[in-house]
Amino acid sequence: MSNITQPNSKELGFRESVDLMFNRAASYMDLSPKLIEKIRVCNATYTVRFGVKLRGEVHTFTGYRAVHSEHKEPVKGGIRYSLDVNQNEVEALAALMTYKTALVDLPFGGSKGGLCINPHDWDEDELERITRRFTFELARRDLIHPSLNVPAPDMGTGEREMAWMVDEYRRLNNTNIDANACVTGKPVHLGGIAGRTEATGRGVQYALQEFFRHPEDKKKAGLRGDLDGKKIVIQGLGNVGYHAAKFLSEQDGAKVITVVERSGVIRNAKGINIEALKQHILEDRPLSDFKGGTVTPPDTSALEDSCDILIPAALEGTINLSNAHNIKTKLIIEAANGPVTAMADKILRDRGVVIIPDMYANAGGVTVSYFEWVKNVNHIRFGRLQRRRDEGKNMLLLNELEQRGNLKFSRKFKSEYIEGADEIDLVRAGLDDTMRGAYNNIREALLERPELEDLRTAAFYTAINDIALHYRSIGL
Repeated sequence: MSNITQPNSKELGFRESVDLMFNRAASYMDLSPKLIEKIRVCNATYTVRFGVKLRGEVHTFTGYRAVHSEHKEPVKGGIRYSLDVNQNEVEALAALMTYKTALVDLPFGGSKGGLCINPHDWDEDELERITRRFTFELARRDLIHPSLNVPAPDMGTGEREMAWMVDEYRRLNNTNIDANACVTGKPVHLGGIAGRTEATGRGVQYALQEFFRHPEDKKKAGLRGDLDGKKIVIQGLGNVGYHAAKFLSEQDGAKVITVVERSGVIRNAKGINIEALKQHILEDRPLSDFKGGTVTPPDTSALEDSCDILIPAALEGTINLSNAHNIKTKLIIEAANGPVTAMADKILRDRGVVIIPDMYANAGGVTVSYFEWVKNVNHIRFGRLQRRRDEGKNMLLLNELEQRGNLKFSRKFKSEYIEGADEIDLVRAGLDDTMRGAYNNIREALLERPELEDLRTAAFYTAINDIALHYRSIGL
């Protein structure tokens, strides 16, 4: 067991939770306290306040951009639009980005940003003007720059906001040939990449698939077999939760039995049709009218429903001291950032619940953002140079086998085998490889240092070690 004392009577804030988890892993490392402190602290946080004239009045907005670590540049991290955005939150999220990019071996430092705004309070034209002015304030401080700081979508933002940002940045830097790389998560026709929208949810799916490839890990969680038939409770049907639930149910045969949304809870023991539920929500129809399950009023205690896998995919701190003792699952995978507080983490570990941590589980977004950034700075679409060449080689092989080997292949097999990899195929393959590699690095750390005990501590350990090696190599 770690010698770090775990308080059990007081809930910690998000930033304090991240620091406590970091310190727990660092306590097992042979690093100087000064180096550990250098890795842990946030390098800088910038606060910008700007005015925009809307509806006949000047409205002042406050935004943040935290830069946690510049040991590698550019730094990477999303921008969220929410009234809950504050300095502590963006600094904690920036720290997680540093550890996350190190864990999945991306050439980025960690950053995060946010604007204190409820995007639903403004129409599209007003939101565009606010976003463009925010971009200007960031760009003039090099807090959005293809070589220094590359934002991406987060809660409350998406392709639309990234399109406005990249367009504004190009206006301000019209001689920068790499201007498209100033943000990721853009629409494909503006330099984005196929598969980015679904990337974080897809990464959750790949993370679970990799977990289920290891019998020892399944045994620790009290699970058997594969994902087929496993009962899932998911909180949040936003971009991440929707794609994770959709892929796991449609492609892996899992049953999503409970969906916890802000407007209500949907339950169906036979499995909820995620696509039908999402379309129902997008059509802005009352949740109570949904026919694919039993709908009850909003209730976060639904997280305590019995299941095989619990996927918190909403906000941080949703599993905490108030409900950790009542969670009835064998396995939690953190699709959101920081959904399990440090205090709840201790309770759950003591109860034998296995947690696949956020810094690994939701790394799919930043991984595919990396692919997009590479695409932008190389100025060429993935697959463009080799796809037809691969098709030609595959066709030549099949034709030779049929002619000389007296083999006959079905038309469907030939069509699927011959077709060369397009951008989406390469993105998914690269993401799958990244998630597999990172999970096995975490497992190796646990095998080498059993005292780490759990996946989260091992993930932090792996990330801290990577960053420490970087600093040592440059003489720090």
